[in-house]
Amino acid sequence: MPENYSARISLSDNALRVLRKRYLQKDKNGNIIETPEQMFRRVAHNIALIEKKYGKNDREIKRTEKEFYELMSTLQFLPNSPTLMNAGTDLQQLSACFVLPVDDSIDSIYEAIKHSALIHKSGGGTGFSFSRIRPKGSPVGTTSGVASGPVSFMKVFDASTEAIKQGGRRRGANMGILNVDHPDIMEFITCKEKEGEIRNFNISVAVTDQFMEKAQKGEDYELVDPRTGEVTGRLNAAQVLDKIAQMAWKNGEPGLIFLDRINKDNPTPHVGKIESTNPCGEQPLLPYESCNLGSINLAKMVENEKINWDKLRKVIHTCVRFLDNVIDANKYPLPQIEKNTKANRKIGLGVMGFADMLVKLNIPYNSRKALNLAEKVMSFIQDESKKASQKLAEERGVFPNFKESIWNKKNLKIRNATTTTIAPTGSISMIADCSSGIEPLFSLVYYKEVLEGEKLLYINSAFEKVTRDKGLYSEELMRKIAEHRGSCQDIPELPEEVKKVFITALDISYQDHIKMQAAFQKYTDNAVSKTINLPNHTTKDEVKNAFILAYRLRCKGITIYRDQSREEQVLRAGEIKKEEKVLTPRSRPKVTYGTTREIRTGCGDLYVTINEDGKGEPFEIFAQLGKSGGCAASQTEAIGRLASLALRSGIPWSLIVKQLKGISCDRPWGLGKNKILSCADAVGKAIEMYMEEKDKGIPVGLSEEEVKKIKPKRARIAISKPGRKIGACPECGSSTIEYEGGCFVCKSCGYSECE
Repeated sequence: MPENYSARISLSDNALRVLRKRYLQKDKNGNIIETPEQMFRRVAHNIALIEKKYGKNDREIKRTEKEFYELMSTLQFLPNSPTLMNAGTDLQQLSACFVLPVDDSIDSIYEAIKHSALIHKSGGGTGFSFSRIRPKGSPVGTTSGVASGPVSFMKVFDASTEAIKQGGRRRGANMGILNVDHPDIMEFITCKEKEGEIRNFNISVAVTDQFMEKAQKGEDYELVDPRTGEVTGRLNAAQVLDKIAQMAWKNGEPGLIFLDRINKDNPTPHVGKIESTNPCGEQPLLPYESCNLGSINLAKMVENEKINWDKLRKVIHTCVRFLDNVIDANKYPLPQIEKNTKANRKIGLGVMGFADMLVKLNIPYNSRKALNLAEKVMSFIQDESKKASQKLAEERGVFPNFKESIWNKKNLKIRNATTTTIAPTGSISMIADCSSGIEPLFSLVYYKEVLEGEKLLYINSAFEKVTRDKGLYSEELMRKIAEHRGSCQDIPELPEEVKKVFITALDISYQDHIKMQAAFQKYTDNAVSKTINLPNHTTKDEVKNAFILAYRLRCKGITIYRDQSREEQVLRAGEIKKEEKVLTPRSRPKVTYGTTREIRTGCGDLYVTINEDGKGEPFEIFAQLGKSGGCAASQTEAIGRLASLALRSGIPWSLIVKQLKGISCDRPWGLGKNKILSCADAVGKAIEMYMEEKDKGIPVGLSEEEVKKIKPKRARIAISKPGRKIGACPECGSSTIEYEGGCFVCKSCGYSECE
């Protein structure tokens, strides 16, 4: 690839890094074979070809292709990632969002698993409602057994997603939803309490208006068996909401989905009821429906400190045509999805770069002026997108399900059942080098780790310009801001007018976060993806109050994340390690105490001894096969030595287990959940069982009979221990991590936990 391949397109280093890694086409050996310019031309050409279907001649198609290319190459608009990746390729799967039905039968459940695997393989994310599955303990007529409940099947979906991995370009991502009146709701609320469980799902509780009103009054509500329709019990709504808030406070999940509000805006209620959303929550969809998303870069709409409304209008109309073309250009993973998608022709035009727009206009994010601008901008996009869709309807006809839709009742002939959505834009905002979605700036200054551990100071360009113009800029000042986690609010050298405009996510109250979400929701057909980022000192009551405020302000859902509340959160924005430390194993005391567990493997009986240090933490591991000598015995000894070295060096036991569990060999042993895949798998499971017993308060070294007699204490949660935070992006090692739309996103390399 020529060195100057980006000469005709202005792209940041970050954008180029993300494009090279995930978007540009590669040959079978992994070599990049297209430039960013060629990528945009590939996409523009492929999507413009649809014009021929509607009677356009070659000259008109070329003109449309040029408009599409200029829209993307100038970074005024970008479609969702699958369109950039796959348009004009053999795959040609262009949608990011899908919802699949899950009915109360084994056939339906495993059909949904199969269909989700096909979607993940093609680069899409899936949403499911598990609310139709009968609760745990219900009778199963065909086997005379009892049902295991929706949470157990979610784990099967999760395992399938883990296996697919979406070809390494987009990780599998799911949304799991359960109605609040399902008898298994409490198990669902706590199903991700142990970090690492059901890791490929975001989860949300679908709550009704009635539930929210009862929760505020402290009243009970009924639990209903979805199979029989019978009332099976009652719970106190306030206590259930408290539990949801407690879990969200602990690790960010579950969120809430306000289903009544979503279905009130369902444009085709005669077709069906909306039960679920896509993985990040912004796209409510009917079963077997998909949606194509794209976002306008609002930062590009500001010229000379004013919004260019004429430019924005033109961009909106071109975007609507582009997204409508995507529906026809798409190669759908399932015929049912193609049928339903084309029947409603939903598109989701949204925005990114809103925080950058505010900075350019010198407006603080947490101000009434910003809320007014949000409503003005989004109402403009809503109105113009409807006009563009009306124009397309005149050219191409209304969507097939139009006759009984809300639009026909409003006497508005429209091409698309929906036109607007606010998506999180994790990766495409990195390509556009702008702030994500409608989120505030996350960090003004932070360190990016590059080759061989070298760190480069990254400074928000607008902030750097302002401080230079005011004669305030210095390397020392920027480092000081980085040490304050990227926030300038506690920097006395900076004037108040600068601090007000350059406010970051964790400086903003949850009330102002939610008010901004509600302002955009007011003029958005679908939903708004926004993470309510909260500082670590936020209380559980404040989380509950945030849920209630989102409901009162007519949001369609809410996701909160309290800073540092997850074990696997990487270094927070702007944080700097004061010094690089080399891991040094602790010395072994003369006497240690532990226990030995016998595990049957395909290589024979394996004896795993785990010894503790003086603090009650696992310190060293010995793994020995019953029969001595041989390659297998030497390997198990090596596993024990390396695991011991890691433990003595301060590596969390959970990470060691994660590395060892699941390794398989040609001689597995056992069946079902007790199946041992290899000696390495056995060591990992032995450590996990040991720690689970400790978490339940079971003393070390007891026999099986003695263990059975003990009434376990309430399990402590390992993630509550301080000092267990993982310190970097799992792919590039950078500290430039943000939590948005329900997943971690690295602003350095483009890694996304669920995209």
